[in-house]
Amino acid sequence: MVVAELEKTLSSSFPVVDSVVSLLDGVVEKLSALKRKAAESIQAEDESAKLCKRRIEHLKEHSSDQPANVSVWKRKRMDRMMVEHLLRCGYYNTAVKLAHQSDIEDLVNIEMFLTAKEVEESLERQETSTCLAWCHDNKSRLRKMKSCLEFSLRIQEFIELIRQNKRMDAVRHARKHFSQAEGGQLDEVRQDLLDPGRWKMLIQQFRYDNYRLHQLGNNSVFTITLQAGLSAIKTPQCYKEDGTSKNPDCPVCSKSLNKLAQPLPMAHCANSRLVCKISGEVMNENNPPMMLPNGYVYGYNSLLSIRQDDKVVCPRTKEVFNFSQAEKVYIM
Repeated sequence: MVVAELEKTLSSSFPVVDSVVSLLDGVVEKLSALKRKAAESIQAEDESAKLCKRRIEHLKEHSSDQPANVSVWKRKRMDRMMVEHLLRCGYYNTAVKLAHQSDIEDLVNIEMFLTAKEVEESLERQETSTCLAWCHDNKSRLRKMKSCLEFSLRIQEFIELIRQNKRMDAVRHARKHFSQAEGGQLDEVRQDLLDPGRWKMLIQQFRYDNYRLHQLGNNSVFTITLQAGLSAIKTPQCYKEDGTSKNPDCPVCSKSLNKLAQPLPMAHCANSRLVCKISGEVMNENNPPMMLPNGYVYGYNSLLSIRQDDKVVCPRTKEVFNFSQAEKVYIM
């Protein structure tokens, strides 16, 4: 725009010196701003490249031949998952301390969550300016995602003007921001406009778009990993009402995780393994399953460990049997 005006002025028969100087100053100002933005962009790309390099180097550490190095890598992986989960749950100070203590600050997206914290806190104070600034900074990417967050914020501003009885300001606001709205969006405007819960809805919508913007799932990696692990070892035995079939070494059988694993699917095992109730050890050719006369089966090694005077006491029924009465079980 400034360059076009400068060319037009110079092409005139009698260009005014002051006008030319003013336009040149405008060109210099535009170029300075462009240079500053270019420098900021280059710096951001350089930081992103260094971050990618650091994370790739971290992934390569998993292929180390040294067991100690692999153990340290697994510990850091667990810490990474915990930091992300803590950030998602709002425990920012704890997450930052853990990341610093474990030296994984370059491996987790702390800055993204801290920025999100500022936006969410402003929405909790029923302020839209911070979130609108965030929308402006990410405008092109949000448009590609077909996000309606900015439109929802404008609706909330309209609602607050109505609450304050600033009806004319509300009309002007609506004409400015809602004139280009799509039909589906206008239907939303008419629904539950004065519901106080809309601020919480805006926080949830911002959180959802923020995760999508940074290619993050709705659930933390820690949550997904925990659910996968629980599902992999969950069996019907973990939920028998009598409680006698529960294994003390099974995480799903524990009180703290039993309820959490309840909605998850059962483990799919093509080949079953028999586990001794007493020791938790697998019953195989080295520890064959032995059945007592009452029908309960235990590992041979466990029966040896509890044998006294050639007698064994069934842990479930407290019945006493001769050790010789235990019969070896064969599974076809």
